[in-house]
Amino acid sequence: MRVLFIATPGIGHVYPMVPLAWAFRTAGHEVLIGTSGLGLPVTSAGLDVANIAPQFEPPAFWQPVMIKLSREHPELAPQMAAMRSGKVEDQRFVAPFLAKLSGFLADGAMKVAEDWKPDLVVQSRSQGAGLVVAGKLGVPLVDHGIGLSRTPELHDIFHQHMTDVFERHGVTGLPETRLGLDLAPASMIDGEHEGWPMRFVPYNGGVVLPEWLNFRPERPRIAVTLGTVSTLEGTGMSTLERVIRAAEKVDAEFVLALGETDLSALGTLPENVRVAGWLPLAALLPSCAAMIHHGGGSTTLTTLAAGVPQLIVPDGADRHINAAAVGRRGAGLVTEPDAFDAALVAEVLSDERFRTAAAEVHAEIRAMPSPTDLVRRLTDQVAGRRSATAG
Repeated sequence: MRVLFIATPGIGHVYPMVPLAWAFRTAGHEVLIGTSGLGLPVTSAGLDVANIAPQFEPPAFWQPVMIKLSREHPELAPQMAAMRSGKVEDQRFVAPFLAKLSGFLADGAMKVAEDWKPDLVVQSRSQGAGLVVAGKLGVPLVDHGIGLSRTPELHDIFHQHMTDVFERHGVTGLPETRLGLDLAPASMIDGEHEGWPMRFVPYNGGVVLPEWLNFRPERPRIAVTLGTVSTLEGTGMSTLERVIRAAEKVDAEFVLALGETDLSALGTLPENVRVAGWLPLAALLPSCAAMIHHGGGSTTLTTLAAGVPQLIVPDGADRHINAAAVGRRGAGLVTEPDAFDAALVAEVLSDERFRTAAAEVHAEIRAMPSPTDLVRRLTDQVAGRRSATAG
């Protein structure tokens, strides 16, 4: 069987799909990932990748797309602002913008799909190019979760706001067979799973691990990350400055896992702050007592999977939704940038309730069906559909 993964251009969207792609490959199936821009580093996972939208190339990957959307759809300005640095509490608000953004991926994804002829299309949640591709080819569509947001009517909203894209490719409606894979632990959501639950298995890329990571730290270790988009655009620097100021007042080791972010503007860092560059969170977190981050879906789930309490400073897109879910579950604290201080860091480190809740969610994630389990179910689904069609 051939499985085409279509992912929004960003590692926060494509990396959560890697374990399922690996599971398909190890089961003997062919896998191709279609993405672009900041999603292209997924090649390091040893998977074949097609660049379906070269206009998303970094560092200015937003600019040409945003300019075009601003001119053609000025009504989307509030949604675009919310995605960049605002507060999104319901994804239905930004779904029309996400639909238009998906249109930039659809043509390239369709070209790849028509050449490669997949039997199954798996798309990252929050984009709709896969809906068009699966509808055109008449194959099942799987919506792969990437965080904790809940929007059951998302496909219908995409269809409504992508009418021109569907018509351009001669697609009259949504795919006949649409499935979902939900990475959210049941205790983190309000209501039922959106589709089949699947265990979140962290994938953060790979590096040669630094020697210091092999030794237990002498004092509590706190991981700090702000995600790829915030660090690339510099929008997270004010939060980082507050973290550094707080670090001077907390007896802990702060590890900045910020990739290639230029930190020169911060001056001389306190002695308890370690700059780690790009370091897989799944390797770092087991040695940590807490995690400070921006609320990205993959980062939030990676921290939950490690059973580590969180202090989240959400900064746009669905990050407030993820942060609110962590706060309700009691697995950490949520704060706005202006309110971040050393007292909050100390509270996350010292309050046993956060550690207890984080450990409970960790155990819950471990008990969820694995990607390998879901490959079996999806393979059976495709085989059953073929039998029904042949009959």
